[in-house]
Amino acid sequence: QVQLVESGGGLVQAGGPLRLSCAASGSIASVNAMAWYRQAPGKQRELVATITNGGSPNYADSVKGRFTISRDNAKNTVYLQMNSLKPEDTADYYCNANLRRIGHIYSDSSWGQGTQVTVSS
Repeated sequence: QVQLVESGGGLVQAGGPLRLSCAASGSIASVNAMAWYRQAPGKQRELVATITNGGSPNYADSVKGRFTISRDNAKNTVYLQMNSLKPEDTADYYCNANLRRIGHIYSDSSWGQGTQVTVSS
C-alpha cells in the first residue's frame, strides 16, 4: 500500500508565502516524476508544477516566477514553495507521484488527499 500525505495548507494574505509538503510512503520501489495540481471551486483540476526524479522542474504559466517545486528523493517528498500568493491561487492542492510499487513491474499514478490553500485579499 502506498500513501501520499500533503501538509502545509492554510489561510494566508495576498502577497504572502506558503510551503506545501507531500511525503510518499509505503511499499515503494521507486518514484519517478512528482507533481502538484490544484482545483478551485467549480473548476477543473489543473497542473501547477512537475519535477522529474532528476530535479528538472516545469511550471504552469500562471505560477512561473512565484512558485518553486523541489524534492528530496531520500525522503520521497516533494515541496511547493509558493510566494507572492494571489486570491486566484485559492484552491485545493493535490500531490501526485508516478511510482513503482514493490513487486510490480510497471509504474502508476498515486494521489494525495489534498490540502486547502486560501488566499485572502
